[in-house]
Amino acid sequence: MELSFDGEIWYWRGPSPFHFVSVPPEESDQIHAVSALVTYGWGAIPVTARVGKTVWTTSLFPRSDGYAVPIKASVRQAEGLTLGATVHLTLTLDVAL
Repeated sequence: MELSFDGEIWYWRGPSPFHFVSVPPEESDQIHAVSALVTYGWGAIPVTARVGKTVWTTSLFPRSDGYAVPIKASVRQAEGLTLGATVHLTLTLDVAL
């Protein structure tokens, strides 16, 4: 399953601070529909993500309104991304539909 969308990079200042992009509602609904097939606990969902030419593996984090994609520092550096930047993301979930 492959999903593509645009989103803004935001920063979470929790005990383990990180940069994220929120998955839009339509794509979150599609992910939720297959989540039981791919989650490995507490709702985290493994994906392959791509921004620009950079590809990495990560996990989507569940949020009350959908999912959040962590954007690693190495990805932000490689693609020249900053807080508040709008990025085009492609997510691949390993699920046969």
